[in-house]
Amino acid sequence: MMAKRTGGSNMRVVTVREARAHLSRLLEEVRRGETILIVRGRTPVARLVPYEEPERRPLGFVPGRLEECFFEPLPEEELAAWEGNISSTPTS
Repeated sequence: MMAKRTGGSNMRVVTVREARAHLSRLLEEVRRGETILIVRGRTPVARLVPYEEPERRPLGFVPGRLEECFFEPLPEEELAAWEGNISSTPTS
């Protein structure tokens, strides 16, 4: 299997053909921390990198709180306005 390295980096470069023939071996190298660039001719088409577990974010990460009245039903007039049913005469 061809084992080129890119210019100043430690990234291994393999062709699509080599990647297809040796995928299991390449995946094992990636599991150990190696990054592999897959090229078609001289054009990069994919990069195999080690999987990183995404950082977990807690729910409610936006500062501030909503007042309880926010969750109450809207008055009929306001609801009608939101739905585009604006009456020409107010109902007061």
